[in-house]
Formats: sequence, structure tokens, C-alpha cells
Amino acid sequence: MTQPPLKVAFWDYDRTAPLLDGRVRIEGRETDITILRPQETFVRAFGGAEFDICELSLSRHAQAVARGDDAYVGLPVFLSRAFRHGSIYVRGNGRRPADLRGSRIGLANFDDTAAVVVRAILREHSVETNEVRWVLGDVEAPARQAIAVPPLPGISLEAAPTGRFLDIMLAEGELDALISLNPPPSFRDGDGRVSRLFPDWPSAERDWFRSCGLFPVMHLVGIRRDVIERDPGIVEATYRAFAGARSIAMKNLTTMQAPKAMLPWIVAELEATQALMGEDFWAYGVEPNRGVLDWTLDQMRRDGLMARPIRTADLFHPIIPESLHDATQLS
Repeated sequence: MTQPPLKVAFWDYDRTAPLLDGRVRIEGRETDITILRPQETFVRAFGGAEFDICELSLSRHAQAVARGDDAYVGLPVFLSRAFRHGSIYVRGNGRRPADLRGSRIGLANFDDTAAVVVRAILREHSVETNEVRWVLGDVEAPARQAIAVPPLPGISLEAAPTGRFLDIMLAEGELDALISLNPPPSFRDGDGRVSRLFPDWPSAERDWFRSCGLFPVMHLVGIRRDVIERDPGIVEATYRAFAGARSIAMKNLTTMQAPKAMLPWIVAELEATQALMGEDFWAYGVEPNRGVLDWTLDQMRRDGLMARPIRTADLFHPIIPESLHDATQLS
């Protein structure tokens, strides 16, 4: 009996485009791919395991594993990675990170991986999670896809007033800072009351990498456990497909004769990035990323997000062949 196409969901990245246009396929399987913003995918995946294969939040996958609610098996395929110094906005100018001790900080979701990374950055400046009042709400429009976080002992979590956007609360002084993955309207519009905590955020992020060598992982790929039980070969086939798509995207960055992206100096930026972070700076596989994965789990534990201690190995099912943990084999 022919199996129905696998339901697959992820965002429209350069490293997934070859899967969308058919240059790369999951060998031997038909797929029905849906392009979804990560926030929607996460709600539908963690709420009802709707997809066979999909993009997952690293922090929420780790929380699910810690709860024993691991409907998805993680693959060490990291579709999204980002430094987050540029995602912290403050009221006023010239504020230092340590000034945020005892402050009110707005954010869309407390347990987003990006929020975990921002709190780690603040912790390095002696601002502990329990020294801040965290205000949850929509940044600028009623579009937040939230997953409820249970009360966390010793941590102040409150909801923004109904209909009150975090961006307005920041500009008008009801918040001291805001974590926003995109520049909020007040900043985009040049409101002098709002600035970035790290004005030269690219330099801050490069300096941070030089000091710790970590490139934060935001999202991974998951396969529903029952799909693997029915078709064990799906693990290797899926990993190879995503790794192949990533390799194509990386090669496209080097094209100078007819650049595939609109940035005029993209090749120069690639060379500068590789000089700082290494040639395979966007590695897949567990071993090349063990340091940052261990670090992320530790930061989540310090935030009170883990129901029980887990290890990096727990995020990825042992059915994954050890050879696939080394992304360089497929580059």
C-alpha cells in the first residue's frame, strides 16, 4: 500500500529552498511541504504533533524532552541560528546592561530560545533572571503565537494589559526594555525615546563569539516518533536531504559572476565570517555543536525552564546513526 506524502513544515530559508524547488528530495519518500512562520509551526507541532517532519524550537523541544513529552525525535539539523545582542531595545540612550537589574522587560514568550539567549547575555552582565519583572505580550500587533509557561518559582511573569502593545509600553515608559526579534515600530520610526542596548550590535556579537566561541542554535528539525517507528530509514534520508540543501545554499553564497543574493558584498562578508568563525560556521551534527547545545541547556536550567536535568544526547534519539553526527561528512 502506498504511503501518503509526509507532511513537512518549515520556514522559507536559503538552506531549505532546494527542498522546496525539488533540487533535493528526501530519498524514496513523497512530501507535502508547507511554508510556515516558525511561531505557527511550533504551536501546531507542540500542541498536536500535526506534522511528520518539521522545524522545532530548540528550547521547547528540550522542555518537551525534560517533561517526557517527546512526540518528536530531534535531528541535529539547525535551520535557524542567531546572536541576539541586536534584539534588546531600551528606553533612553546610553544604558548599560547592568542598568536592567530590577527592571521591567517585555517579550513575546518567556521560553523562546531567543529569550533564553538574551537572558544569558544579561546574566553575563550580572542581571539574573529573578531580578527582572518579565512582561508577556504582543510587540506591535495581535499575532503572538504563545505556548503557556507554568509559574516559575522565584521568577516574576505577568501579562501585558489587554490591547496594550509592548512597543508602546516601552516608548511611554511602562517598560525599561523589550526583547524583539525584529526592530519594533518605535525604533523603526526613529522615536528618540527608544534605542538598542548594544548600539553597535554586530561588533558586540562578534566580540561575544571571540570570547566564548558559541553560535547560538535557535531551531532544529524533528521527525514524529511514530513515523520513525514505521519507517526507520526516514532518519538518515531526512538528515541527508537537509544537509544537501544546506550545502547548496552555502555554495550559492560564493557565487560572484551572477550573485544569487542582492547584497553587493556578500562574498566579502562570507569570507570575513569564515575568517572569524571557521569555514563550516553553520554546521549540522551533534559533535560540532555540542558546546553550544550544552550551554543552551545550562541556561535553560538556570532560567527554571527544565522539569528535570537532561543532556544534549537526550535531544536526539539514539536511532540516529553516529556517523550522521558529523556534518562534515555531508558538506
